[in-house]
Parts: sequence; structure tokens; C-alpha cells
Amino acid sequence: MNGREWRYDDLGAIAALEAECFSDPWNMRMLAESFLSGRFFGSLLEEGGVITAYGGMSVVADEAEVQLIATAEMYRRCGRGGKVMEDLLCEAARRGVRRVFLEVRVSNAPAMMLYLKHGFRGVYARARYYADGEDAIVMVKELG
Repeated sequence: MNGREWRYDDLGAIAALEAECFSDPWNMRMLAESFLSGRFFGSLLEEGGVITAYGGMSVVADEAEVQLIATAEMYRRCGRGGKVMEDLLCEAARRGVRRVFLEVRVSNAPAMMLYLKHGFRGVYARARYYADGEDAIVMVKELG
């Protein structure tokens, strides 16, 4: 398992994995706009040149938002999502971030467990946040 920062030429593979993992995936245009924004940091893991997990966040001033995080189905429950989250949090701290936010579907218990394990706590719900009408829980982690 090899970890590294995103490169522009990774976006096609990330978009494909995003489509496999989510019912409302980010498309190539959305990924490229975020990647090129100047505020973005992305971390990924690969196995034999194939991306198996990825995450991305946007940093503005002393706050960050984890926008994306996913693991290919066959690699779930073996620590890859946690490794990507650790990479994002380390980079956030390096950039002077004080608070990291994210949204998670109320039905996504495995993701919530990952976030709780990494020190996030739920702060409020956003009703009908997702296109299909599902609510989101907004979570935050305070960095020292």
C-alpha cells in the first residue's frame, strides 16, 4: 500500500471510484474545480498502481472541510480510510487549521464510526441535505 498526494492525472480514476462508492458522486468537473482551487489537499492510497482509497479537503484560513473520503469496496474495514483521514488531519494541522468539518449521511454508520474514532463529534443535523432527501450530520474536530 502506497500513500501519496493527488495529482491531476489521478482525477479520472478517482471519479470512477467515486461513482462506484456513492449514489451522488462528484463528477470529473467537480473534482477538477476543487483540485485546482488552490485551497485543496488530497491524499490517496494505491495498490499496484490502482487507487484503493482517497480523501480530499478544502482549507480556508483556520478551518478545513473534508469534502471526499472513500475506500474501494474490497479494501474496506482494513484501515485504509483511517490512514487517509490521518493524512488529511496531519496536513490540516501543518497548515494551521483549528477546526475540521465534514458532513455524513445519517445512514452511513461505518463512516460515522471512522469519524468518531478520529475525534470528530456531531454538532447538528442538516435536514434533507442530500439530493435524495436524506439528512446529514455535520461533524467537527478541534485541532490543538
